[in-house]
Amino acid sequence: MSARLPRGWRDLALQVVLFLVVYQGYQLVRGFVDGRSGLAFANSERIMDLERSIGAFFEPGFQQAMLDHRWLIELANWAYFNTHFVVTAGFLTWLYLRRNDHFYFVRNMFMVAMVLALAGYAAFPAAPPRMFGELGFTDTIATFTGIEQDSSSASLLVNPYAAVPSMHVAFSLMLAAPAVALVQSAWARAAWSVYPLVVLFVIVVTANHFWFDAAAGAVVACTAALAARRLARLRRDHWSWRGGHDAAVAQ
Repeated sequence: MSARLPRGWRDLALQVVLFLVVYQGYQLVRGFVDGRSGLAFANSERIMDLERSIGAFFEPGFQQAMLDHRWLIELANWAYFNTHFVVTAGFLTWLYLRRNDHFYFVRNMFMVAMVLALAGYAAFPAAPPRMFGELGFTDTIATFTGIEQDSSSASLLVNPYAAVPSMHVAFSLMLAAPAVALVQSAWARAAWSVYPLVVLFVIVVTANHFWFDAAAGAVVACTAALAARRLARLRRDHWSWRGGHDAAVAQ
């Protein structure tokens, strides 16, 4: 076993392969959905109709109120492109290397969540709000940065019709919950506690998701956590969530 790796190189390679396999599934679903733009727009219309029916279609007005604060929009644009993968990869790396006993429960959560997301994208493709400019939405990333998310050069990790569920929100919840349980410093717990709310703000203000998408992402995260608890029964000594603050070391 490597002195630096909790379970050696073979185990590390297995974790990387698992995530790559799920990513390939994402790519396959993306190719399947690309030819269903009409359905994706119709589904988003259904989402907006639902939000209107309960008096909660606030996104266009909310975004327009924020657009005058350019620094806030530019920060949100940066966060949308960078935090989803950087924060996720950073936390999972830290968890694997420093809290390895907890890693496999969280990994199982992510595996289940991503499979659920793939099924959702295939069954219910949906266009993001930024594609409905006639309703008052602004594609802040294209407007303020000049980057077209749906261009061939920018779409390697972007499925334009994968709005439901919002995996930005799902990932943020699946990171924040274990992080709050593991870190000891008050400031770190506070930061992780507000992280999902920051992500929610980012995805709405950039017009990449409706709040409905975020709610669906939260449901996916909760379902994945329950599934991970079930899976832990198969290998209690390896996949169970153990400890918390008692086992944590301040970082």
